Amino acid sequence: MKNFENPVLEYIHKHNLVGIRAGKDRTTFLNIWMVAFQNRIFARSWGLAEKSWYHCLKEGEQGAIQYGTNVVLVKGIIPHDLDVITPLINAAYLLKYDTGGDNSYYAHGITEPEHIKRTMEFIPLL
Repeated sequence: MKNFENPVLEYIHKHNLVGIRAGKDRTTFLNIWMVAFQNRIFARSWGLAEKSWYHCLKEGEQGAIQYGTNVVLVKGIIPHDLDVITPLINAAYLLKYDTGGDNSYYAHGITEPEHIKRTMEFIPLL
């Protein structure tokens, strides 16, 4: 499997919001929370919208991650090792996003089972 290049990983480590676009009808990026570790990038869907980035990627549509002024094309997969890496993804979310106030509510919420089952791993294309 192809790995992400360092500039993408560094951007995700340094920025709380990262742009995602998925689906053939999408022209704009939606800023979401992403975490990276072991040269892998993950995000969890917060909402249940049928036309969300998560559902588009799950259905096999191509996506893109925007990092600064750059874009990398991606596909999304449900991680094959999700049961094993869930504690690591949870820890990454809490470390990055549990900064107090409203963020704490969402940081802890995204580690709940309903959101864990909507974990997506991004795989670079090209």
